[in-house]
Amino acid sequence: ELLPLSTIRLDRENISSIGKLRELGDIHSLYLQQNKIEKIENLGCFPNLRFLCLAGNRIQRVENLQPLTHLCALDLSHNQIQVLDTEELPRSLQLLDLTGNECTHQDGYRELVLAALPRLLQLDAQPIHGEEEEGGGSSSSKDEDDELLPELSGPFTVDKGFFADLHRELAGRWQRRRRETLQEHRARLEELRERREVLL
Repeated sequence: ELLPLSTIRLDRENISSIGKLRELGDIHSLYLQQNKIEKIENLGCFPNLRFLCLAGNRIQRVENLQPLTHLCALDLSHNQIQVLDTEELPRSLQLLDLTGNECTHQDGYRELVLAALPRLLQLDAQPIHGEEEEGGGSSSSKDEDDELLPELSGPFTVDKGFFADLHRELAGRWQRRRRETLQEHRARLEELRERREVLL
């Protein structure tokens, strides 16, 4: 049995825009770093997305992320974001990276982000120390939240054979479903023939 596809890796593919796709509820991680994307858009088709990497693109504004209500980790490092609108950030975020953007030099930048994102555990590769511990008794829920975060220690890369593997996997699924449908169709035809003979 093939494992369900939960990750899409499309880094370093000279992608200039995010087109509209059908809803892909099984996708939890989306890698789009090192492309030429200028605008965050059309991500509502990933309603269960938890990890999104858009590092190293040409994005100028944080926008259109509100539909991603389960998003835990967002990497927008090394883009062209000059002013950050924290209202556009999903409140579910636990990890946010805006390193290499002009907006990180705004007055009160860190305080503004922390005030807008109550569940944040790490900002710009720096852990949040003590800011949320005053409420007390949140260590167990914090451990549960950590389990939602994907592994972030390695570099963001994609194997050259990714698309070939993806094509083979999808083709295999399609062929298997086609065979099953054909077998069921033949079985029903045979059953209809038998009934017709009995009636005659």
